[in-house]
Amino acid sequence: MAKTSGEDLARRAAETAARKAYGRILSILAARCGDISAAEEALAEAFARALAHWPKTGPPDAPEAWLLTTARRYLTDRARKSATARTHAGALLLLVEEGQSAMNETEDIPDGRLKLMLVCTHPDIEAGLQTPLMLQTVLGLDAARIASAFLIKPATMGQRLSRLKARMREAPIAFDIPERDAWPARLDAVLQGIYAVYNAGWDELAETRLVDEAIFLARLVGRLLPYEPEAAGLLSLMLHCEARRDARRGAGGQFVPLDEQDRSEWDDTLIAEAETLLGTALRMGRPGRFQLEAALQSAHNARRVTGKTDWTAIRAIYERLVALSPTLGALIGRAAAIAQTDNPQTAIAALDALPADRVATHQPYWATRAHILQLAGETEAAQSAYDKAAGLSADPSVRAYLLNRRAML
Repeated sequence: MAKTSGEDLARRAAETAARKAYGRILSILAARCGDISAAEEALAEAFARALAHWPKTGPPDAPEAWLLTTARRYLTDRARKSATARTHAGALLLLVEEGQSAMNETEDIPDGRLKLMLVCTHPDIEAGLQTPLMLQTVLGLDAARIASAFLIKPATMGQRLSRLKARMREAPIAFDIPERDAWPARLDAVLQGIYAVYNAGWDELAETRLVDEAIFLARLVGRLLPYEPEAAGLLSLMLHCEARRDARRGAGGQFVPLDEQDRSEWDDTLIAEAETLLGTALRMGRPGRFQLEAALQSAHNARRVTGKTDWTAIRAIYERLVALSPTLGALIGRAAAIAQTDNPQTAIAALDALPADRVATHQPYWATRAHILQLAGETEAAQSAYDKAAGLSADPSVRAYLLNRRAML
């Protein structure tokens, strides 16, 4: 068996540290210097030094703390050369104090990711880039993965983020943590960021880390803002989906669609918690997107008790959701519900009304279209749509499932 080289060990240790602690380290550094862009530069320098140093010495016992210390020293060196580096004291004291315990290389690094997400909602940051900035700074996701969540080209997302970072360097946005009473105004952007993190992990089975982090952050928001129904709604939504995780794959790893899943494999404990959260949120009387999406998942999970799916209720929820938040996913979901409660041709018309440029490479659209065309008896068109959906599927199991459906026509 070939011996693992020092370079391989160093690279693996650096990759693991990035997955586990990128956002936590960055939040401490940003609090230290008051500048997200400078913090990212320092952390990038720390990783570069690690890849140069660790192959010779071996990865340290606490790689994350080594990176933090190295990046912090880089910032300190920079601060000695800048008369303005000492101007960000007052508002940063909380995170600086939290970060002090992590400055020793043997200690754990505190978690400031939620605060970093709040910083990314600064009014000077364009609204459409706040969530992508969260995904890049808090989790270190690259432009390609962020772009896939927003249905745009990776190059376009990369250019937008690069331009934003350039503006932030020219006119630094302070690490401005708003007062607690200002958090609700920034809540929607933060919840969207958390949900984007969850979806990134949901799409990739190996990325359970992202799912766990999204649920952790949602729980934290719920504790900090217990009277915000959308925070409870988002957590309910994710827990309802997580309750079915083990049923999404068969014994051989094959994809199992929701309507074919073994209900006995669903997690009743998670479903019960999700139902409690949803009930609490709805009683507040301020329905929102995440509460309605949680209600959709609740209606699907009710099949574990009733043995059937109430498509009439699901369509009614989709109608409210589309009226409130007409996202592409909601419009496609409504079409699927229409096919079950009305007729496939009406559902096909609803899909035809969607912007062609937005659905051209959107895998859920083509998978849904294929299924509805199959229901309508339009075999040739369904086969073509299944081919398109399979070609857009990154998951080999999903691709195999779609191709099998096509073959059965």
